Amino acid sequence: MSLSMYEAAVPPLARSLTNLSGILAKAAAHAEAKAIDPAALLQARLYPDMFPLVRQVQIATDIARRGLARLAGVESASMEDNEASFEELIGRIETTLASLEAFSPGQIDGTEAKPIELPIRGETLHFSGQSFLLLFVLPNVYFHVTTAYAILRHNGVELGKRDFLGEP
Repeated sequence: MSLSMYEAAVPPLARSLTNLSGILAKAAAHAEAKAIDPAALLQARLYPDMFPLVRQVQIATDIARRGLARLAGVESASMEDNEASFEELIGRIETTLASLEAFSPGQIDGTEAKPIELPIRGETLHFSGQSFLLLFVLPNVYFHVTTAYAILRHNGVELGKRDFLGEP
């Protein structure tokens, strides 16, 4: 049995973002329980040259939303990067999840060989649809979700592997 592009894209992206939403909810509860200013967690970084938590979430949602739109050949709705609370970040994820759910298999399946050109930092990367999904979109979303998890865990939020992976 083969795995379709839709099956390889939408369920894993939706699961990662859903799990990220749960992680952020735990962080909000942690901040409240420990009387920590949420802004301290939202602006926390693993290293000075890395983006803070809020930007990690923005990038993860952007790559998921824009990546599927690029595969489907449609414009992605733009989102302002103005979230300043856990609730707003969770709302951004919910909007992104709704965007992912709006794609039909017919829009994504069959895009394995579709040429994808991605302008990034003054150069253009060239992919097939399949390599774009498997070697750019999914790894980037996983990287930014993992980094968000690591920032919060490093700052004392009680998270475990199951929070990242979700329920089976």
